Amino acid sequence: MIATTGEALVDLIEQPDGRFQACLGGSVCNFTLGLARQGLPVTYLNPLSHDKFGQQFLSLLSDNKVSLGAELASGFPTSLAVVSLDAYGSPTYAFHRQAVADRDSTDTQLIARFPAQLALLHTGGLSLVPDDLEKTLAVVAAARVRGATISIDANLRPLVVADQDTYIAGVKRAIAQADIVKVSDEDLRVLGFGSDDPAQIAASLFADSALQLIALTQGAQGAVLLTRTCQLALPAPAALTVVDTVGAGDCFHAGLIAYLENAGKLVQHQGAQALAQLAPALLEGALRHAIAAASLNITRSGCNPASWEETAAFAGTI
Repeated sequence: MIATTGEALVDLIEQPDGRFQACLGGSVCNFTLGLARQGLPVTYLNPLSHDKFGQQFLSLLSDNKVSLGAELASGFPTSLAVVSLDAYGSPTYAFHRQAVADRDSTDTQLIARFPAQLALLHTGGLSLVPDDLEKTLAVVAAARVRGATISIDANLRPLVVADQDTYIAGVKRAIAQADIVKVSDEDLRVLGFGSDDPAQIAASLFADSALQLIALTQGAQGAVLLTRTCQLALPAPAALTVVDTVGAGDCFHAGLIAYLENAGKLVQHQGAQALAQLAPALLEGALRHAIAAASLNITRSGCNPASWEETAAFAGTI
C-alpha cells in the first residue's frame, strides 16, 4: 500500500475571459489521484473539510478508489490557490493556507493512519513549508522505520513563505531523507543550483543523503532520471496541444511511481536496495511512462490524470 500526506486544495484557475474556474487539486492530492488512476492502492492520510469543496474531494477520491485515512471531516475550510496562467499556459499561484483542513492533523495522528503494509510514503509540496516541516519529517521518519520507501516532490512554492532561506534549507533537509525525489528545473533555481548540468546537480543532491533516484523534469525539454550510477534523458513529445500545465509534474511522478511499483521495485523493507540496482532498460521504460502521463495531462484542463492503459499506450509512441 502507498500512503500520501500533504495538501488537498482548490485551484481557482483563471480562464481566458477573466473568470476563475474551481478545480480540485493540490500537489499531493493530484499525485494521489494520479496513482489511483494508474491502478495502485493508495491511502490519503490528511483530513478533508466538511465544506462543499471537501465534499467534492471526498467524492473525487472515493470514486477513484482512494482510501481515506482520516475518519472524520475537519471543521476547517478547504485550502485555496488562485492560479493565473501566462500566455504559454504556465501557472503562478497565490495561496490561502491558514487554519485549513489538510493541515488539521498532528504527526502522531498522521502516523496512526498508516496502512498496515506501507510500501511507500509520498509527501512534498506545501508540507515542506517551515511551519509544517518538522511534522512532515517526523512522519517520514516513522514511515522509514516501518520499511517504507520515501518519495518527495520538492515542488517549491516560494510565494507561500516570507523567510526564503529557512524554507530552502528545510526543503533540502527533506530531500536528504528521501529515497526518490522529483525536482523541476524551476525548483532547482529556487534551491540555488547554478548549474544546468544534471550530473552536477545529482552529485550535490546525492551527497550526504539517502537518495537513490532523482527525477528532474524540464518542461518542454523533457525529463531526466538519475541514479548513483546512471543518467537517462528523454525529450518531451513533439506537437502536443497544450491546454494548461496544471498538475503535469504530479502526473509525471505518479506515472514514475506506478511503473516502479508494477516492476516490483517498491517492496516493503526492500525499496532502497531495489532502487540502487535499477537497470538502464527499466529506467528508460519508467521515464517513458512518466513523460506519457504528464503529456496526456497537459492536453486536458486542470489535473485530470490518465489511466495506466492510456499512459502505456501513449508511452509506446514516444
